[in-house]
Amino acid sequence: MPITSSTLLPLELVDKCIGSRIHIIMKNDKEIVGTLLGFDDFVNMLLEDVTEYETTPEGRRVTKLDQILLNGNNITMLVPGGEMPDA
Repeated sequence: MPITSSTLLPLELVDKCIGSRIHIIMKNDKEIVGTLLGFDDFVNMLLEDVTEYETTPEGRRVTKLDQILLNGNNITMLVPGGEMPDA
């Protein structure tokens, strides 16, 4: 597939998300919503104004954090502009 100006490579898409709200789904039962401050070549991500959602047997646990550093190996999906839906 030829690369055109409308085609984005994965790291280019992540780069365009810097400064924006993103919704990240982790390998464990956690989902993270926050503002992306930066990332590296391993897609380790630094976020601020973070809300962490964790599914537990007792229900959903919500934790608010000022900042978090995520290990790129544990990220399964990133939704640009995403917010956690109310459930």
